[in-house]
Amino acid sequence: MVDLIIKGGIFMYPIIFCSIVALAVFLERLWVLKRNHIIPKEFIHQVEELLIKRKLSEAISLCQNDMSSIAKIFMAGLRNTQKGMWLVKEAIEERGSREATILEKNVDILSTIANLTPLLGLLGTVSGMIKTFNAISVQGIGNPAPLAGGIAEALITTATGLCIAIPTLVCYRVLKDKASTLIFEMEENSIRLLELMEQDSRIEWGGL
Repeated sequence: MVDLIIKGGIFMYPIIFCSIVALAVFLERLWVLKRNHIIPKEFIHQVEELLIKRKLSEAISLCQNDMSSIAKIFMAGLRNTQKGMWLVKEAIEERGSREATILEKNVDILSTIANLTPLLGLLGTVSGMIKTFNAISVQGIGNPAPLAGGIAEALITTATGLCIAIPTLVCYRVLKDKASTLIFEMEENSIRLLELMEQDSRIEWGGL
């Protein structure tokens, strides 16, 4: 492995660095985007039960003690209950947009790396070919040994760049689709919350 990096030349180092960053981003986002961290089913069920019983203060307290994304969205809406449903909807939409941005944070880094590493590999290929032609101009083509270094650099950097780019692109799509699915489910749960609150908005909520 070390021998390949050395033969690949200087452009192997940014390619390897990109692979480390891509792996770190993928693992971090995979952990953050766990469904139980974003949309815990038990929490949603408890909030809905409290709203059905018109126990708004208890629902707010439950949201305050939960760190999930959906809890923050619910909290934004519940805090504006007495100000009118249009403010509730606006608060939910605003907070939902912020949480969606948080869920998609750093995911685009993978797309950048997937596009960047083949270009770095191509740059290494150009560098290797320049060395090869320089060797030919100095020593001719009778002795192939001086040409081997340039050709090796060209092939290794290209192969490495593609080997990093392909799985990185797959990881990007996996995380992007996962984030989109979670955002959609948060929207669905927010709509459900609004429907529960709108069932009888003229009734005074208990505990306020």
